[in-house]
Amino acid sequence: MSVYLRTAAAVTVALALSATVSAQWPSYSTPDVPRKDGKPVLDGPPPRTADGKVDFSGIWQLAGGGGGGRGRGAGAAAPQAPPDPNAIPNSTFGEVAGRGFPLPLQPWAAALKKERMSDNMKDNPDVWCLPIGIMQFHNHPQPRQIVQTKNLTLITYESNYGLRYIYTDGRPAPNNDPTPWWYGYSRGTWEGNDTLVVETTHFLGDERAGWLDVNGSPYTDALKMTERFRRPTFGTLQIDVTIDDPKAYTRPFTVRVNHRLMVDQEMMEFICNENERSTNHIEPPAWMKGQPPRQLGPDMPLRNPVK
Repeated sequence: MSVYLRTAAAVTVALALSATVSAQWPSYSTPDVPRKDGKPVLDGPPPRTADGKVDFSGIWQLAGGGGGGRGRGAGAAAPQAPPDPNAIPNSTFGEVAGRGFPLPLQPWAAALKKERMSDNMKDNPDVWCLPIGIMQFHNHPQPRQIVQTKNLTLITYESNYGLRYIYTDGRPAPNNDPTPWWYGYSRGTWEGNDTLVVETTHFLGDERAGWLDVNGSPYTDALKMTERFRRPTFGTLQIDVTIDDPKAYTRPFTVRVNHRLMVDQEMMEFICNENERSTNHIEPPAWMKGQPPRQLGPDMPLRNPVK
């Protein structure tokens, strides 16, 4: 089963259960949400912390779909794709820069992506209940929750129960050759009071982790990802992400992710390996059979070259 099929199945189940979720899940109104006649008002100004900075805290859902119908009041209009062909492309779960955008892939990276797609993307980490990487998390239909404090911002992703730390206490990137991270090492700084700029480096760059999207656009341990978080209104979150990986791409490129606020809702517990059966029908990748995972880069040999 491909990751597309597994995701579609998960959303289908969520939709089937949505009518009964209110009877099975805790019912509690989200505090501090402006309302009119009992309904959330999401088009007003964003909330701010005591020092005047935008507060990104909340449960967020990918704009334009996903979530299985969860979240009363989450019906804020999804931002439309910008008509300007020179605008920042909207990222998607399947393709990091959206369908039709010509990614500036290095030759070896283009060949690897073809190999992955010819193999039905079966080695995507999502299939094997591994952390799926920041861009797939950003674009996943399951929601994510941001908890913002003065020195640390946490993002918990419902998919695969991911947990990410963004340090905002002024620390530099580590320089002591640390073990690389599945999610990289993230440090955030503020531009004024409205934009949180997050730089992430020190990514695990082997074949288990290096997927920017479902179709297998790769990244390596050379990746520097820069995210610019903005909250234009109470109910919208916009993240512009610059991918800078000279091993895999000939130049940096920037994509956009749009989220909308979910209110009167909670995160669900998602344990990927619980009752997981789909991988029983898939040929395991080589690294599941004792071979060391390939380190992604220009010198990486393909297992199944695609012409």
